[in-house]
Amino acid sequence: MNKDFFDKTKKMPDIKRILRWVVVGVAVALVIAIFSTCWYTVDEKQRAVVTTFGKVTDTTEAGMHFKLPFGIQKVYPVDVNVYQKIEIGYTSEPSADGMVDLTVEEESRMITGDYNIVNVDFFVQYKISDPVKYLYNSQNADLILKNLVQSQIRSVVGSTDVDSVLTDGKTEIQMQIKDLVAGELEEYDIGLILTDISIQDSEPPTEMVTAAFKAVETAKQTAERVINEAQAYQNSKLPAAQAEADALLQNAEYLKQNRINEAKEAVAMFNAMYAEYANNPEITRTRMYYEMITEALPGVKLYIDASGGGVDKLLPLESFVSDATKGTINTSNTTVTGKENG
Repeated sequence: MNKDFFDKTKKMPDIKRILRWVVVGVAVALVIAIFSTCWYTVDEKQRAVVTTFGKVTDTTEAGMHFKLPFGIQKVYPVDVNVYQKIEIGYTSEPSADGMVDLTVEEESRMITGDYNIVNVDFFVQYKISDPVKYLYNSQNADLILKNLVQSQIRSVVGSTDVDSVLTDGKTEIQMQIKDLVAGELEEYDIGLILTDISIQDSEPPTEMVTAAFKAVETAKQTAERVINEAQAYQNSKLPAAQAEADALLQNAEYLKQNRINEAKEAVAMFNAMYAEYANNPEITRTRMYYEMITEALPGVKLYIDASGGGVDKLLPLESFVSDATKGTINTSNTTVTGKENG
């Protein structure tokens, strides 16, 4: 046997060893590849839809999960805890100065209920409520939602007057659109829910009309400010006026009660005098006469004629007035004459 034959037989074990290591390496790589396809991770903002041979068999939450390899099971992560947006009437584009809003006239321009043309921009927020329905109940759920919103926007704006669209009716318009779209989404059942819709901007298509509507809005704001100032003035003056009114009412009630008490006192005095008069008519009549003369003629001296018609006995009244008011003078068959002092 020649030398080359021995060299070849010597190299054969080295080739086998290399082939063996190659097979082991391929097997290890295959095991690693199989093992790596048996696990998947779901982000905390996502839910994963798992299919087995193309049929939905499970939905999984955030975390690490096991699945069958070789494409037997496939995983489709869906962002369910993320607010997504739709811009209608404009689009936000990046620029050197940041984000710039560009008008999309075919979306923003629409006609109002009183046949005026306006440009209205809307911002829509929505979320995925059911990842399975979102993936399999429609071909493009996001586009369907946008078309639904645009349809309801034109329907509501088309039944609203231009003043409400441009000024104080925006909140009502947003609520109507949101309710209508929510009802449509329930009927379509595409796994989406509308969370918010707002008017970003609304304006007439020409500068002159825009200026006129701004003037109207300014006038409305001025009117509201004046009304608020008047209300504030009323609130500041009303308590004082109410307090004054309460004081007048209380004073009137006091005067009323005082008059009633005085009247009762007068009635009581009259009844007492009448009782005295009923007991002694002549004495009471004479006393009342003296009291009247004293009140009516305070500057006149009074004398009692006790002479039976003459003037021999004239008695001064001053010393008897106090007694007369007490009902102690016996004045039967007497007359009174008066003489002015001075």
